[in-house]
Amino acid sequence: MNLIDISNAIETGHTSLGIELGSTRIKTVLITEDFKTIASGSYNWENQYQNGIWTYSLEDVWQGIQTSYSEMSAQIQSKYHKSITKIGSIGISAMMHGYLAFDKSGKLLVPFRTWRNNITEDAAEKLTKEFNFNIPQRWSIAHLYQAVLNDESHVSKVDFITTLAGYVTWKISGSKVLGIGDASGMFPIDEKIGSYSPEMLDKFNNLKLVKKYPWKIEDLLPEVKKAGEIAGKLSAQGASLLDPTNKLEAGSIIAPPEGDAGSGMVGTNSVRERTGNISVGTSAFSMVVLEKPLKKVHRNIDVVMTPDGSAVAMVHVNNCSSDINAWAGLFKEFATRLGVHLPADKLYEALFLEAAKSDPNAGGLVNYGYQSGENITDIKDGRPLFVRTPNSKFNLPNFILTQLYSAFAPLKIGMASLNNEEDIKTDVMIAQGGLFKTQIMAQQVLSNALNLPITVMDNASEGGPWGMAILALYAKDDHGLKLSDYLDKNVFTDSESMTLSPEPEGSKGYEEFIQQYISGLSIEKVAGSLKGENNA
Repeated sequence: MNLIDISNAIETGHTSLGIELGSTRIKTVLITEDFKTIASGSYNWENQYQNGIWTYSLEDVWQGIQTSYSEMSAQIQSKYHKSITKIGSIGISAMMHGYLAFDKSGKLLVPFRTWRNNITEDAAEKLTKEFNFNIPQRWSIAHLYQAVLNDESHVSKVDFITTLAGYVTWKISGSKVLGIGDASGMFPIDEKIGSYSPEMLDKFNNLKLVKKYPWKIEDLLPEVKKAGEIAGKLSAQGASLLDPTNKLEAGSIIAPPEGDAGSGMVGTNSVRERTGNISVGTSAFSMVVLEKPLKKVHRNIDVVMTPDGSAVAMVHVNNCSSDINAWAGLFKEFATRLGVHLPADKLYEALFLEAAKSDPNAGGLVNYGYQSGENITDIKDGRPLFVRTPNSKFNLPNFILTQLYSAFAPLKIGMASLNNEEDIKTDVMIAQGGLFKTQIMAQQVLSNALNLPITVMDNASEGGPWGMAILALYAKDDHGLKLSDYLDKNVFTDSESMTLSPEPEGSKGYEEFIQQYISGLSIEKVAGSLKGENNA
């Protein structure tokens, strides 16, 4: 589209809005009906550790959404001299899982318990055994059942539980719904019926400690919808929540809200069988769309759904890039003391390029970037930890490579079950996330770590909110196509990508690193037992 066409699309509402609430950033993206981004806005935020819980306040949720929306609107006004009054369709995505519980009046009963919390081990183990289906600690049903086991006073008052994306969608539309991908992180889904498993709902309701409560679990959960269905319409109140200036009109079609995994699958065109994607950020996860059911239950593998309802094997790790970002901040502070002011992209580029000069095994250095506990490696409490021996080759290239190596280490360990025990194959594995803004280095390290070819698309750092905007367009008009065909035939017709294959020397060096990493996990466990602000 040219400037005049885009201006007309803005004025007539032939646009789609995607909002994604990630762990460190809320981002708003506006696209036209030819899938091109025309404006975006963002808001940085951080989770808080309060009373033993990783959480975000609901006030911050709306401040972040409004700030990012306002920034996007300002870009439109500046470039096209138009105010946004109409938007054709809107989609909300957010961090998957966690626990938001409300009473009948819509009051939040306890602070939002995010995916990052490792406080539901007892519940997750019991439910996995009861269901014969893996229930991770971060899933909503694990949080609810742990609250039951703890005999928490709020449980008897629960009227509705949802995820962060489901909460925002509820508030802007009045609809208590969830996309099937995000719903599959609340409670197990029966792929054949496209909704919560009736057998497991009954099993949960019949648990001895659950029976005493006045509710049934199916009455607490959001309605499940697949991609292409309509979740509701933007209400007048919802329009004011997004745009407090009250220029935005009600009536936009609302797509079924999804988790960041679902929007990531769409943003990387990875919803068809034998496709897979990896998303890296504060946390990291790999997703492989399954051709057939898993042979057995794996505690390191979640079975979730694509936005259109196909089974996916998911490996989710709690820690990825946080420690890299912390060290980068330290280097930036040092540079500033020297009078050198480096933008973030230049800083990361300089550091990552330095890693190209490293030894393949990172010189014997080891790092544990555990800002929080890590289920994959059975670490209860996180303590970022850098370890070296007197004989390690301690220099800047090896140090930076160690940070990249450690960022992908839990994912490497978690994916071993997929590769070694299930023999799952993919035709393509596409990666996305901010680490790939700096071309080649992080992508090559990931390829060496997993010993797989890794593809990065030209939208690798912005896939989530853009993917959600695509899902919103699909909800408005699916053109009679399955989601996979819609993406192939309409969205990804001219996308650019680059694929890197494992380097033999690099893969060998990473295997040396990972063996040291695994053998040293006992150090991390001891460090986690030390009293600090996260477990005082």
